[in-house]
Amino acid sequence: MGINPSPIKGSNRLVWIDAARGFAVFGIFIVNIGAFGAPYFLYGGEGEEWNSDMSQAVLVFIDIFFQASFYTLFSMLFGFGFQLMKDRLTMKKVEVRSFLFRRMSILFLFGCIHAFFIWHGDILLSYSLTGFVLLLFLHVKRKTLLIWGLTLLMVGTVLITLSLWSMRDYLGWIDASSIDQAITNYQSNDYGIILGQNYQDWMYSNGGIGIIFSLLFVFLPLFLIGMYGAKTAVFHQPEKYRGILLRVWWISLFVFLGLKLGPYLFGNPLWFSYAQDNIGGAASAVFYVSTITLLAGYSTGSRLIQPFVYVGRMALTNYILQSIVSFILFYGIGFGLYGKTVPILHIGMVLCLFTLQILGSKWWLTKYNFGPLEWVWRSLTYKKSQPLRRSQQQR
Repeated sequence: MGINPSPIKGSNRLVWIDAARGFAVFGIFIVNIGAFGAPYFLYGGEGEEWNSDMSQAVLVFIDIFFQASFYTLFSMLFGFGFQLMKDRLTMKKVEVRSFLFRRMSILFLFGCIHAFFIWHGDILLSYSLTGFVLLLFLHVKRKTLLIWGLTLLMVGTVLITLSLWSMRDYLGWIDASSIDQAITNYQSNDYGIILGQNYQDWMYSNGGIGIIFSLLFVFLPLFLIGMYGAKTAVFHQPEKYRGILLRVWWISLFVFLGLKLGPYLFGNPLWFSYAQDNIGGAASAVFYVSTITLLAGYSTGSRLIQPFVYVGRMALTNYILQSIVSFILFYGIGFGLYGKTVPILHIGMVLCLFTLQILGSKWWLTKYNFGPLEWVWRSLTYKKSQPLRRSQQQR
């Protein structure tokens, strides 16, 4: 019988990875709040509805520096953490596959609740389903992980880009009836009507083979690249591998700006949007995590990233909390702002709310070992209640 597994102690955590996770939560919120507060990202029309110079500038800024950059970062970090946990369990002689299967099953439940009762744009459901597939790669060699990851990423990108190219004359459509329906239903104070619209939006985004394609050609390759990163140990010892990190930083910056900013020099064609997001977004994710890791090597840099560490240690709780707050702000059951706000206001909302999340996370972690949802997830995974409150010696 193996040794009972136990969670990673705070002193053994890679704080720059926690900071990157917190930064990802911030970036995801910047992108999500626009989709939470209006139907245009799903059904088209953001350019027509948000047509002021200020709104257009904000949309371009988000598209270049945030769109598809942070779910990719979060995905790579998920794969990174998956590999770290696998290594710890192996060292403790714990049955890895059953443990991780249980962990993904609990995440699946979180995802179902979030996706169908709060917001259709949930990523936890996709993460858990991809996590089940990831179990097939537990004993794959490091180089093979990278080959699989890059191949799947490129194959998916080429297939979609060619498809979009063939339909380039029909892109940019606006589904006016779906927009009107979404605005009417989300502004309703009837929770049942809101849930019905939310389910319709989820099916529109994920129905048919859409979710299968996303799992295999979007999330899985990013998870595999994250696992590869954990196996290299570059992010475990950034001082030792500083030269490699700097090369990664420069290369990822070049690809990031080339694919995310470059298309704007040629009219930003819609048929290129998937490659712009999928490859450019992945490159920007690598750029962001390498930047944070390099910053952690300096005292000033460590202070800069520390606020994100607090949020990152409670990433699941903060991610769900953002959706709950957005639900209250935008839907008719709360303040009913759906379809009534503009991008610059969304940025202001995120900055205010995320500042509160930093302060709240810092306060919480002075008293407790885990965020509330992290504690539930860990306790169910380890099949016993984890010590939530910090002891006097830990404070």
